[in-house]
Amino acid sequence: MSRLVLGVSGGIAAYKACLLLRRFTEAGHDVHVVPTANALEFVGATTWAALSGHPVTSSVFAEAESVNHVRLGREAELVVVAPATADLISRAATGRADDLLTNVLLTATCPVVLAPAMHTEMWLHPATQANVAVLRSRGVVVLNPADGRLTGADSGPGRLPEPEDIEASALAALAEPGIAAAMAGQDLAGLRVLVSAGGTREALDPVRFVGNSSSGLMGFAVARAAGQRGAEVTLVGANLSAEPPAGVRLLPVVSTADLAEAMLAEAAGADIVVMAAAPADFTPVNPSSRKLKKSGSSGLVVEFTQTTDVLAGLVANRPAGQVVVGFAAETAADEAELLSLGTSKLARKGCQLLVLNNVSGGAVFGSADNQVLLLGPEGQVGRAAGPKTSVAHAILDAVRTVIEGMPA
Repeated sequence: MSRLVLGVSGGIAAYKACLLLRRFTEAGHDVHVVPTANALEFVGATTWAALSGHPVTSSVFAEAESVNHVRLGREAELVVVAPATADLISRAATGRADDLLTNVLLTATCPVVLAPAMHTEMWLHPATQANVAVLRSRGVVVLNPADGRLTGADSGPGRLPEPEDIEASALAALAEPGIAAAMAGQDLAGLRVLVSAGGTREALDPVRFVGNSSSGLMGFAVARAAGQRGAEVTLVGANLSAEPPAGVRLLPVVSTADLAEAMLAEAAGADIVVMAAAPADFTPVNPSSRKLKKSGSSGLVVEFTQTTDVLAGLVANRPAGQVVVGFAAETAADEAELLSLGTSKLARKGCQLLVLNNVSGGAVFGSADNQVLLLGPEGQVGRAAGPKTSVAHAILDAVRTVIEGMPA
C-alpha cells in the first residue's frame, strides 16, 4: 500500500476524480484528497472524506499543529492532480503557495502527475504550453489531455483523460522512477508510433466468426505509454471494446486482411511499429453469405487457408531507420522452451525486437498484468513483469536503445 495525495482543482471534471479516487482505494492505496476551494464548488468535502476515509480541507490553517501543509507533501509517495486546470498549472509552474494543494506540490519529493482538463483554447494557449514545458523540465509528469466533448457543446483537446488512463500512467510513474522521467522528459517527442492491438475475426457466416482471446490491453498500454512520452500515436484496433487512450488516433479493423492493409499503409510514415495485435493465422476459404443452420446430426466442415503474415509484411516493407517490434504469445513448458520458440520466430520474422510471453493455461489474456522476455537479434535483451503499462514502458525503453544504436 502506498500513500497518495489526490489533488483536485476547480473544473467541471472534478466529478471524475471521485472515480479515480475509488480506483486508487480499491487497489489498496491510502489516499488523502486535497481539493482547491474552487473544486469544493463542484464536489463537496463530505464526498471526498467519505470516499477516502480521511478529513478533507483546502486550507493551510487546518491541522496546524501537525504542520499539515508540509507533512502531506513530505509523506506522499505519489501526488496526482486531476483535474489540473490552467490556473492550477500556472500556479504550480510559478511556485505559488496560496492554498494547501500548491503547498503540497512545493514540498513533495515524490513523483507528481498532473492530468489537465480545460477548454481547447486554454490548453493550446502559449502561456499554458509554456507552463507545461516548465513543469516537465522539472520532472513533473503532465499527461496529455483527451480529445472529445468538453463543457457545453464544445469538443476538442482538453478533456480529462478517463480515470483508468490516469490511474495506469500514475501508478507506472510510482512503480519506476525511470518511467516518470521518460514521461516528464517526453523522450519520444517528434516520433510517430504505430501500434496494433486486439484480436482479428475471420467470418464463417454473417453472424459467426473464428477469433482469439486477445483483449487488446497490451497494445492499449503501449499506445498509452508512447503518447505520454510525447509520440504521435496511431492505434490500429481489431475488435476493441474500449475507447483508445487519450491523444491516440484509432483505426478500427476486423479481419487479418483488414489489419494487414491498415498497418502497411500507416507504417510507411511511422518511426516505430509495434505489432501487438493477435491476427488469426487461418481464415475460411468460402465464408457463407447466409447464416449457417443446423442440419440433423451432421457437423460442419470448414476449409481454411493461411492468412497474410502481417509482421513479415511490415518487416519486408520497412523503411530505413524504422524500428519494428513483434509479439509472440507462445505455450511452453518452461523458459528454455519459450526462449527457443521466440528465437526461432525472431529469425523468421526479421524484426529488431520480439516481445515474448508464455500464455499456457490462458495466462495474460484479459489480465491487467503481464510477464515478458525481450529478444533482439543478439539474444535476450531484457525482461519485464507487472502492470501492462509498466511493461509497455520497458518495451519502449528497449526501442529507445535500438534507436540510439542506429547509425546517424
